[in-house]
Amino acid sequence: MSIARHYEALWAPWAYLDGQWQANVLLRWDPQGTLTNVLPQASQQDIDAAGKIHKTQGAVLPGMPNLHSHAFQSAMAGLTEFRGQGQDSFWSWRDLMYRFAARLEPEHMYAIAQWLYIQMLKAGYTSVCEFHYLHHQRDGQNYDPIGRLAQGVLNAASASGLAITMLPVLYQYSDFGGKTPRQDQQRFLNSPTQLLYLLESLHSSHPLNVDRRYGVAPHSLRATGVGSINTLIDGLHSLPSRHPIHIHIAEQMAEVLACQQLKGSSPVAYLYDNFNVDERWCLIHATHIDEQERQQIARSGAVAGLCLTTEANLGDGLFPAAAFLAEQGRMGIGSDSHICVDWRAELRLLEYGQRLISQQRNVLASPKQPFVADHLFDICVHGGAQASGRASGQLSPGYQADLMVIDLEHPNLAGLDSQHWLSAMVFSERAHANPIQDVFVSGTACITDGHHPQEEAAFAAYRETLSSLLSST
Repeated sequence: MSIARHYEALWAPWAYLDGQWQANVLLRWDPQGTLTNVLPQASQQDIDAAGKIHKTQGAVLPGMPNLHSHAFQSAMAGLTEFRGQGQDSFWSWRDLMYRFAARLEPEHMYAIAQWLYIQMLKAGYTSVCEFHYLHHQRDGQNYDPIGRLAQGVLNAASASGLAITMLPVLYQYSDFGGKTPRQDQQRFLNSPTQLLYLLESLHSSHPLNVDRRYGVAPHSLRATGVGSINTLIDGLHSLPSRHPIHIHIAEQMAEVLACQQLKGSSPVAYLYDNFNVDERWCLIHATHIDEQERQQIARSGAVAGLCLTTEANLGDGLFPAAAFLAEQGRMGIGSDSHICVDWRAELRLLEYGQRLISQQRNVLASPKQPFVADHLFDICVHGGAQASGRASGQLSPGYQADLMVIDLEHPNLAGLDSQHWLSAMVFSERAHANPIQDVFVSGTACITDGHHPQEEAAFAAYRETLSSLLSST
């Protein structure tokens, strides 16, 4: 089941076009939700001729792409916030995550993903890149069909209305050097050939459309190898469309040190030495990089995929964002483990991390854009669109009508002039409701007045699923 498309156009007193607020804007789209006309200073005659139109008194922003998600981990929020024996770290968190993943069945995946995706829409995310690595049954055997778990996630995206880029993950080893996988990693494992078959089956069962794209995700350099990644990428030529390539890299210092010891270089340097990394690639985290690696990423046109709230939760470290942006690097944001589902919080923490490092304020402004929130929003909406492989991220003809409508009477925004609207959204954390009132994906109204039409039923299914999982042994 999917959400029906009802509108052909939208009119708003304000819309954010090419980084500037424009007044009295009319947006029109075709039956596929692709924008055909974006008209500032629209006349009443233009509005009357627009067909079935949604009129709002709010301000319109492009929807934010979420470039990194592990949907099932959203059901773990709050379950790992205690110290076990010894020092707690990403690696001890991972062991807990594996135990949780071992319990999941297809019906659990659907319920968790649908509820999560509704929450993303309410937050103003209009698309997600799903880094999907839970492939098989508990004993590691294939489902029939092979992509049953991924199909559940794709169905959840369709039911919620969220656009998705599905990224089946290539996972083969437990660590560098082709180390034998752990028993609790059996559900993740595929050869490149098996993963390409899975991808072909998804293309067949869930064909490409404007709201459904595909890519691939070599999990990390420790979980697969150069030959396997090359086989995977070469195999994409037989499939339709241009597939994005996402990879976890340089998230933790233990990973960096192990790569240096076994490969003779750091993960990012090793990646660039062995692959033609270009605009198709999204480097997730890339936290621990030196100056040369930072410049190399920026020059290549790859997107740095930052997940600030998850990186903070896991104690990963801080990405060198100020220097990277000064070098015209491209970046986007994701919610990763979903302990927070709010692009505003990701942008806020991105800036605050740099303030704590430098002991300065407004670090991530630019000479052309002194407002930090506006600058980061522009960068991340475009970087996220690039990483997703969808024509989104701006309100222009030829792009999808992915947008959010902001309530200008919200307590955090009321009385402010337009140049401060994004700043107030990102840097105000007062106890008021979400200012995002409506959300459209490819012209479909998914959120209306802060509500999703399937919200109650999806939450009931999620609660039942969580209760079942937490009562399991």
